[in-house]
Amino acid sequence: MIYRLARSVFFQLDAEKAHDLAIQNFSRFTGTPLDLFYRQHVPDRPVEVMGIKFKNPVGLAAGLDKNGECIDAFGAMGFGFVEVGTVTPRPQSGNEKPRLFRVLPAEGLINRFGFNNLGVDNLVENVKKSKYDGVIGINIGKNKDTPIEKGAEDYLICMDKVYEHAGYIAVNISSPNTPGLRSLQYGEALDDLLSQLKAKQEELAAKHGKYVPIALKIAPDLEDHEIVQISESLIKNKIDGVIGTNTTLDRTLVKGMPHCDEMGGLSGRPLQNRSTEVIRRLAEELNGALPIIGVGGIDSAISAREKMNAGAQLVQIYSGFIYHGPKLVKDIVTNS
Repeated sequence: MIYRLARSVFFQLDAEKAHDLAIQNFSRFTGTPLDLFYRQHVPDRPVEVMGIKFKNPVGLAAGLDKNGECIDAFGAMGFGFVEVGTVTPRPQSGNEKPRLFRVLPAEGLINRFGFNNLGVDNLVENVKKSKYDGVIGINIGKNKDTPIEKGAEDYLICMDKVYEHAGYIAVNISSPNTPGLRSLQYGEALDDLLSQLKAKQEELAAKHGKYVPIALKIAPDLEDHEIVQISESLIKNKIDGVIGTNTTLDRTLVKGMPHCDEMGGLSGRPLQNRSTEVIRRLAEELNGALPIIGVGGIDSAISAREKMNAGAQLVQIYSGFIYHGPKLVKDIVTNS
């Protein structure tokens, strides 16, 4: 009830202004009596994935807390893990506004943020300040003005800086809002990137005395043969996990709806079935070689269970959280 009232107010605002205001309030209220508006008890449902023990299998997807400003607030909501970022080596403002749009009839969102963030150093400081006792994933990307052929350098810079502070590292090569980024998902470019990341991981594991898993985040807009090839590269390079999926460019299910023609990645309920199908195909090709984190249109315990039945060991929410609030976390943990 409280969240429905808050949502009715926030949804009167521009989508990005509402997002920024929510982040500011979460940051301000955490640890004060006002956090009662979102703090909730979520039962433990421990699961071990990528060698990490998670309090429960429900995580916050990257993109909502890009700079790691509200980790403790999301912990208070009961998330088993929180993925912050996407973060880049240098701060960048992202694409021009407006760049976030609600597709209300479909409970969807379209964004073209373009990795707007305050840079990896700022994120690391926020992670270090956090008191959250769950798993923190850090999602890394490349700066927009870094040539795609030098993209691996940006990922390695970020990896070096976040490694010591991350529960796991997510590698985002699937955002549709950074020109050329998705080309890193294919063929030799993918193999080269993954081999460099793996070598860096081994170097940093020796340096810091701990092993931090790497998970690759992929797009839903893939042909079957591309899913096969990505799966082969993941196994070949001994990557620890895969996150399926990022946002989609497909507008088939939202045709004719408000904002349907805006450029950017579509998330929320319209992505639900496609992301589940990608997870199912990944599970078939990977055959247990590495775990899958499922994300895309999860808006209920049933849709989370569908992801898990398709092969996901963990799930993440983003748009579903915006439309349904913290209660969604508890519903999934309790019933999926």
